[in-house]
Amino acid sequence: MKWKKTLILFIFIFLLLNNVVSSENIGDVYVIPIKGEINRATYNYLKTTLNDVLKKDPKAIIFEIDTYGGLIDEAEKIKNLIIELDIPTISFVNNKAVSAGVLITISSEKVVMSHSSTIGSAETIPNNEKVLSMWKGFLRDVAQLRGRDPKVIEAMADTDVYIEGVSEKGKLLNLTSKEALKLGVCDLISNNYDEMLQFFNISYGDIIKLEESKELKVSKILSNPYMNTLLLTIGFVGMVIEIFTPGFGIGGTISILGFGLFFAGNIIAGYSHWTSLAIFVVGLILLVVEAIVPGFGLPGISGIILVIVGIILSMDTLVSALIPLSIAIILTTIITILLVKLGHKSPHLEKIVLTTRQENEEGYLSAYSKDEYLGKEGITVSELRPSGIIEIDGKRIDALSDEGFIPKNTPVKIVRVEGPKIFVRRI
Repeated sequence: MKWKKTLILFIFIFLLLNNVVSSENIGDVYVIPIKGEINRATYNYLKTTLNDVLKKDPKAIIFEIDTYGGLIDEAEKIKNLIIELDIPTISFVNNKAVSAGVLITISSEKVVMSHSSTIGSAETIPNNEKVLSMWKGFLRDVAQLRGRDPKVIEAMADTDVYIEGVSEKGKLLNLTSKEALKLGVCDLISNNYDEMLQFFNISYGDIIKLEESKELKVSKILSNPYMNTLLLTIGFVGMVIEIFTPGFGIGGTISILGFGLFFAGNIIAGYSHWTSLAIFVVGLILLVVEAIVPGFGLPGISGIILVIVGIILSMDTLVSALIPLSIAIILTTIITILLVKLGHKSPHLEKIVLTTRQENEEGYLSAYSKDEYLGKEGITVSELRPSGIIEIDGKRIDALSDEGFIPKNTPVKIVRVEGPKIFVRRI
């Protein structure tokens, strides 16, 4: 009897330990946000985050999506990251999945949409045949891989794709959560993580929701094309103000701040490297050298070229660089003209624009004038070749011949005075 109790006790302990071990082996589910503009910063963040999460042996990953879209090439790279995962993946459209967000959404094995979410409007920019054909190929390939209707997905990107009863002629397809469920674009409508995981029969330990890093949030703001244009304009305007004002002051500070934030945002986002910043700084140094040395030569030309090259290299593509740079230069030109024209009318602008004049009537002279000698006669004390010395009323004065060589001890008359210069002729 005693051995039976001992056996039951051992069985109980074994089952208890087995449950504990089993519960420990159940992995956690990680929720990774994909929000805002899809750019290189998004891809770098997602790649780093996935590497960290995979080390923890997750049970599944939920990608919480809320985006208006972004860069096609970065969306395509994110798609590859998701497809290559060998664990269950769920795309949860929490609000909207537009443009590049469509490709990312359908890359997961399962798609869930919240009750008030939408998906679609995946038109490319530029919308030419080459880019659109490539984009539709991406969408069609992933749709077929994940068992979605390729034609429905293509209708989100191409206005020429018409599906009777589903899309309108000449318009991009955009679906609500109920419409997406009906057409098989999504598998479930839910706002609850537990409900999603239960629906797909995924057992798990805990649900761990990750947040976007501060670096990602900052880089998304600073590397935005509109912000790039603003920061470049601030940098250039600050540089112009610094040129107009003596010493290092507010203009230089504004310029450093604008260019500094511009390069910082693009470096963090992964568009740029320190090389582009180094090229830009060398360009600025050459411009400073040009400002110190009279004339406009090789340092100035080289400085301008290196500054522009540094800015272009700091951005993702040549097109994405030239547009903000061109707009910034135009805005800087307009602002500079306004500063010059309106500087004398504003007490605030007078501090950064030189508007003060020194008039002769107020006692300001660039050099001592000798107008009182005009018409007087004297004698040459030295030869004039054409410069030399003459004597008038017992005073020796530097003079210039107005008719070539004049010998020593020749009577002369002052015929012209130009500031400090006296011109004479023989009598």
